[in-house]
Amino acid sequence: MNEVTTMEADAHTLAQDGEQAVESQPQPQQIDLAALYRDSGIGDVLAELDRDLVGLAPVKTRIREVAAHLLVERARSALGLAAGAPTLHMCFSGNPGTGKTTVALRMAEVLHRLGYIRRNHLVSVTRDDLVGQYIGHTAPKTRDVLKRAMGGVLFIDEAYYLYRPENERDYGQEAIEILLQTMENRRDDLVVILAGYAERMAVFFESNPGFRSRIAHHLTFPDYGETELLDIAERMLATMHYRFDADSRRAFADYLALRIRQPNFANARSVRNALDRARLRQANRLFATTMQNDAPLDAAALTLIGAADVRASRVFSAAHTEAQTQAGPRSAPPG
Repeated sequence: MNEVTTMEADAHTLAQDGEQAVESQPQPQQIDLAALYRDSGIGDVLAELDRDLVGLAPVKTRIREVAAHLLVERARSALGLAAGAPTLHMCFSGNPGTGKTTVALRMAEVLHRLGYIRRNHLVSVTRDDLVGQYIGHTAPKTRDVLKRAMGGVLFIDEAYYLYRPENERDYGQEAIEILLQTMENRRDDLVVILAGYAERMAVFFESNPGFRSRIAHHLTFPDYGETELLDIAERMLATMHYRFDADSRRAFADYLALRIRQPNFANARSVRNALDRARLRQANRLFATTMQNDAPLDAAALTLIGAADVRASRVFSAAHTEAQTQAGPRSAPPG
């Protein structure tokens, strides 16, 4: 046997020994899923979601289901049972002010803690961030956004505005094609969440089936009820060091009962806007009172949103006018 043949035989023997050594190493047969859950820390994220977000019971349930699925996939991978990287792109559909962006942030944290994205990082964009205004402008804009989001989550709000078939010179289709390619080829390093009104998202998916086939999880965000909105208002006030008393709380409940039936109501977003206006009226009231009485103000006065600050809203005057219009002219009393 010449020297070359001897070397090949030795290499073959070493390879066989290495394979036998790998085979002889015991593979884990069990995994402690509860320990994996504790070590990941996703329980803390889910607890924060429950504590910080009012309502949204179906959304919270679905997030727990997604988290449980990803945790089990991680356990399967540890036992050599991996079925390939799961598709994690999502669609959040619902009206404005229902917490879609906040939930997206929490989802990014869950995915990061479970090791499905490299960074606890969310980039939030709209059509204007992706689509250019002239030929050759869209591709670099879209790729720049994707570069910033890579390793984390890309949140595209009102995603249906990317598609404008009525305008043949629109460049949104170019952004869509780049997004679809990246969602498929880089799905192990980027999660895309599309968000917007449910009806418009349904039309968007019908017009762009490539997106539908790449979206694994659809979460529907319900509108808040009046009691939930009042709870949200008090939480918002607390973060800004304001408060209601019994009268102003009742006034704001009456405000919500009227405002929720009016056009362009945007859930928690409208609540925040209403509180901002009430704070302006409170400041004006306090200033006028101080100038008139030349009296100092204490913390109780500076933090209280009064009933008058709420009831001065045009929502009440509009409701009163509408009621008078519906009642019609009063008939003259007999005699």
